[in-house]
Amino acid sequence: MKPLPCLIITIWKAGILFSKIVAAIVIPNKVFTVENGILRISGEEWGCITTEEEYHNYHLIAEFKWGAITHEPRKDRARDSGILVHSVGSDGDHSGTWMYSIECQIIEGGTGDFLVVGDKTEKYSITSPVAKDKQGSTYLYQPDGKLVTINSGRINWFGRDPEWKDTLGFRGFQDIEKPIGEWNTLEAMVSGDTIVQKLNGMVVNEAFNVRPFKGRIQIQSEGAEIFFRRFDLIPL
Repeated sequence: MKPLPCLIITIWKAGILFSKIVAAIVIPNKVFTVENGILRISGEEWGCITTEEEYHNYHLIAEFKWGAITHEPRKDRARDSGILVHSVGSDGDHSGTWMYSIECQIIEGGTGDFLVVGDKTEKYSITSPVAKDKQGSTYLYQPDGKLVTINSGRINWFGRDPEWKDTLGFRGFQDIEKPIGEWNTLEAMVSGDTIVQKLNGMVVNEAFNVRPFKGRIQIQSEGAEIFFRRFDLIPL
């Protein structure tokens, strides 16, 4: 599938409506649309909307819910999206679609994971405390665990089901994310080179010594319909 070119958001502030942000944007195939202040991302094509400015030291608050529609090649797989912070470089540097960045993952069963969306060098890395045992080949966040640094791959949120499968509608026994169609609140506290993720009021993951430590912000379209009714950046 051909990647959708990234679309530019002119400015984001706490409380600004998405209808103001995208009013002047030509949106191919209506992948990104706004109605009554709610942003709908269809997921039909791979791409993102991207801030024009770089941001650092902020409290990001996003309220989202999944829709019913999914698309190939992920039609029968877990609904997937994400917020890419500290985005640098050019559109398409990673996988022909994304800027290099650190991803706050939004995916069924895995919302709150961290992914390093980089070039596998030390320029793009995070350090997190993790559990002694991995989930397959992936580390699991544990607040009092041993610190490890990764420059590719992911750090799973603390309650990710060890039997997680990339299947539509997956829910784990510890999931904090609400059922399909209900609103969730994902937060990222970005301070210095640290990011703390909270889902529905609970800390689910932390990263330290984050590289890079500032950048633009992308919201993904990645095969699943998703809605955002709030996306605030509050300076710290």
